[in-house]
Amino acid sequence: MKQILLITDGCSNVGLSPVVAAAHAKAEGIAVNIVGVLDYGDVGELGAAEIEEIARAGGGLSRLVNTRQLSQTVQMITRKTAVQSIQLAVQKELKNVLGNGSIEALPPDKRSEVVRVIDELGETTKLQVALLIDASASMKPKLRAVEEAIHDLMLSLQARQGGSEIAVFHFPSSKYGDDCMMDLDWTDNLSGVSSLFPKLQMNGTTPTGPAIMHVIDFYRRGDYGRKSRDETDGMMSDYVV
Repeated sequence: MKQILLITDGCSNVGLSPVVAAAHAKAEGIAVNIVGVLDYGDVGELGAAEIEEIARAGGGLSRLVNTRQLSQTVQMITRKTAVQSIQLAVQKELKNVLGNGSIEALPPDKRSEVVRVIDELGETTKLQVALLIDASASMKPKLRAVEEAIHDLMLSLQARQGGSEIAVFHFPSSKYGDDCMMDLDWTDNLSGVSSLFPKLQMNGTTPTGPAIMHVIDFYRRGDYGRKSRDETDGMMSDYVV
């Protein structure tokens, strides 16, 4: 299961629409969750609407929270989206097999068994979460809460039975650009998280759409590498006697 978890406090203002980018992610099988971080004020009507639209287009969840709620919310929507993805896949299979995609339409004993399987898969299926951090200037006072949320998310994912990895990106990586930088490649180790943010320079623009596309490309490159290795393994196995 693949997710992008976007943490931001405002509207995008550079480049491709983040709603369009999130739709691209969904088409690639990547759910886009988004947490809008409130401070003393709020993200405004436009920011709140954009956050909701990004999650809807990306097949994920959105929440508006203050910094005290950030850690708990990040863990909650990550796990909830994983279960939701499995539930949609199960419903699709039910529709193919039975002509009915509704779990609720099953007899009680069958329904409870399906729910049990969904819960089990939610804990055992491999999960990758790419965290995408808004590093615009207004996020600076919230960065400590973001770092704690990433740390707690990693602890939560380590408690799962299935393999779990996170990668961390921030955007923009330059003052006036629409670029995005990877801070941490896929890892299941907490040791790399604490050194992420002291070196981070907070900048002015918010190129959310291009940043989402950057992470989609990152997922694509990883998938391509795995396919190449699988193909090579397959070729080798054909010649093993």
